[in-house]
Amino acid sequence: MSEPANKAGRNDQRASRPYGVLRKRSEFLAVRRGTKVRGAFVLVEAFDRQDDGIPRVGLTVSRKNGNAVKRNRIKRRLREAVRLHGAGDMADGNDYVIVSTPKVLRAPFEALCADVASAFAQANTKLQRRREGAKEDRKPHDG
Repeated sequence: MSEPANKAGRNDQRASRPYGVLRKRSEFLAVRRGTKVRGAFVLVEAFDRQDDGIPRVGLTVSRKNGNAVKRNRIKRRLREAVRLHGAGDMADGNDYVIVSTPKVLRAPFEALCADVASAFAQANTKLQRRREGAKEDRKPHDG
């Protein structure tokens, strides 16, 4: 019998990194003041809390994603994607909200994990630029 594939959940240091959970409506609304990054399957909103606490994450899965069974499946997939691949890409002192799209259900899990990790990394870059004095998230364009 062959050995199971090494996944981030088993031997990767990123998976063991602790993170908190956003629970109150006021915490979710505070994150909306931050920056937004659109991925293929999710929208990630990020906000710098101006402290060095552990990162916190919240999930938003609206009713337009389907019935309760579909919404719960989406939340389970997103939680696992954050646990396996996204936790290492979250920066200390930041809050993140993942807003789901219906595509999450049909997406291959590895692609979903890559999308979440990439969106976290892009959000961190935008927040870093804001800390360094950038007024806008976007670069100026010609025209």
